[in-house]
Amino acid sequence: MSDDTTDDLHTEALAALRRLVDRDDATFHDGQFEAIDALVRGRSRALVVQRTGWGKSAVYFVATLLLRRRGAGPTILVSPLLALMRDQVSAAERAGVRAASINSANPLEWDDVLSRLHADELDVLLVSPERLNNPRFRDEQLPALIARVGLLVVDEAHCISDWGHDFRPDYRRLRDLIAGMPGDVPVLATTATANERVVHDVEEQLGAGGAGVLTIRGPLARASLRLGVLRLPDAAARLAWLLSHLGDLPGSGIIYTLTVSAAEDTARLLREAGHEVRAYTGQTDPAEREESERLLKENRLKALVATSALGMGFDKPDLGFVIHVGAPSTPVAYYQQVGRAGRATERADVLLLPGPEDAAIWQYFATASMPDEVKAAAVLDELAHEGGPLSTVALEARVDIRRSRLELLLKVLDVDGAVDRVQGGWVSSGASWTYDAERYGRIADARTREQQSMIEYETTSECRMEFLQRSLDDPAAAPCGRCDNCTSPWYPIDVDPATTATAGAAMDRVGVLVEPRAQWPSGMARLGLELRGNIARDERLEPGRALARLTDLGWGGPLRALFAPGAPDTEVSPAMAAACVRVLAEWDWAARPAAVVAMPSRTHPRLVGSLARTIAEVGRLPLLGSLELTGSGPGGNGGNSAYRLAGVAESFVVGPALRSAVAGLEGAPILLVDDLVDSRWSLTVAGRLLHQAGAGPVLPFVLAARA
Repeated sequence: MSDDTTDDLHTEALAALRRLVDRDDATFHDGQFEAIDALVRGRSRALVVQRTGWGKSAVYFVATLLLRRRGAGPTILVSPLLALMRDQVSAAERAGVRAASINSANPLEWDDVLSRLHADELDVLLVSPERLNNPRFRDEQLPALIARVGLLVVDEAHCISDWGHDFRPDYRRLRDLIAGMPGDVPVLATTATANERVVHDVEEQLGAGGAGVLTIRGPLARASLRLGVLRLPDAAARLAWLLSHLGDLPGSGIIYTLTVSAAEDTARLLREAGHEVRAYTGQTDPAEREESERLLKENRLKALVATSALGMGFDKPDLGFVIHVGAPSTPVAYYQQVGRAGRATERADVLLLPGPEDAAIWQYFATASMPDEVKAAAVLDELAHEGGPLSTVALEARVDIRRSRLELLLKVLDVDGAVDRVQGGWVSSGASWTYDAERYGRIADARTREQQSMIEYETTSECRMEFLQRSLDDPAAAPCGRCDNCTSPWYPIDVDPATTATAGAAMDRVGVLVEPRAQWPSGMARLGLELRGNIARDERLEPGRALARLTDLGWGGPLRALFAPGAPDTEVSPAMAAACVRVLAEWDWAARPAAVVAMPSRTHPRLVGSLARTIAEVGRLPLLGSLELTGSGPGGNGGNSAYRLAGVAESFVVGPALRSAVAGLEGAPILLVDDLVDSRWSLTVAGRLLHQAGAGPVLPFVLAARA
């Protein structure tokens, strides 16, 4: 405990705050000094739940300065996103706090950062939650750092709770770190998005070992935000609204979409209409993302068209608007994103343009992150039998799980104590592990309730800000007097028919590249197939085409309906067939195909057959027929690359009639037609068989690409 008086500490803290914000008249917001006092004088554990822009970073930077002056060690700040880290380092420097980060984007700086840390030349070390389980950092650096840490800060602490499970499983390991902290080291957790359930969950983690927890919670409403919901008939109308009215929105802002392809397509359309915008997604190059953030902050862009990759911690106080083309799955997520706007402006406009496809996208992401009991058992069995480390790549060749889901599953098993990450890969911990069906069922139920709540937000006739506050269990929830329900629609609701036609034409663009597979997956011999290394060039597919991706704004909708579970197998529609012909007409192939061959299909034989027949008729090409199904191999879309190849490697055969017809072409190109491409292994195997039967170049054409 500190010997400081409250008044002395307040005077010192206020001076530090004014230096941080560079204002001589700055004062503390309600709760800020209370938190600082608890950390510095009380060496307590505290949870701060306050709206975005309230100044949570000021609490931990000022507390760090004061603790360091009293001989404490450096602060460890666990921060989830690179954009957040960059802003936090810049903010720290303004306050005279020496800060640096260790993350995936700056590996060349790690040794220098650690040297500064050992020399006590850093006040704050920012780390990602994943870094805490990096073997080298965890085993060589973290113990010594924990021994002299002065303050532990967990930013975006709602990720500790079950609510944040699928965002960062690594956050759950913080419970063990906090439980092992010396009792006199203060711990601060901060978040802007926590309902009562999450607050109690985080308090339980912070209080590990019997420590008391001070929770400081303030009202979540921000007077600057003006909320609204505009329901339009389709994606073309939503894009037309943006084309018509983006320039009228105040300042610069963010346009959120639910998928990567939607962000890229929307950004392209807006740029072509003369708007200064960029796409920002998890697939955007890190250097380009950093440049885009800077350009938006400098108001050199009207907007970033972003997925949730641009989220927590992005700091632009004068952000003028946030538009959502498609709704996030929960009011909590929505509040988190709209909270980027209006931090230092009198007014910021927030408009939701929901779409009928939103629920299907929510369901996809919800199921993608849940661990599977059977697959988890398979991973544990392989690690137990190996006796030594297995890399993720090596493990992928032994279990039927895609890389991204395998990595997530390993993190979950690691956090649960069933596996350990070591140099060289993963090993079994030897501890027993039981699939927590009750926990995952609880998470699934919570998601369903939150999705329903989001739909209610879209349709409510009550105050929208009050609705969001109640969703976060804010006791200060009250009508805002500004949203479209409290007053009247503040946004234009008209959409010019000509602009809608322009948007529709842009969405009607067709043609997606289908890259050929060039290499067999590793570990195929373990699955009984002698396939390794590069695929022979004379057995490899040529670059192909798909009509569109399932996630595309334009043709993605009709294609999703076509391939929806339970949808009947029908012949290709005239409109879709015409769009396919446009793709073929625009295809810049080296030599025109001389014939058409269809893929066999277990699920859509009428669809594939009619598509191949239509293409052959329009192109005046012979339809040579279809490969045949052997009945071997399960096929299907699940699993990782090796298992998916194994599932189709012996599923097809070139029958005698087709073989004779192919041989008669004397090496001329063949167009290979299928319905849906995902892993590309079915097409790759079929193309190889056609090559072996004497075909020349094999060009795949499919209706839809899964992503």
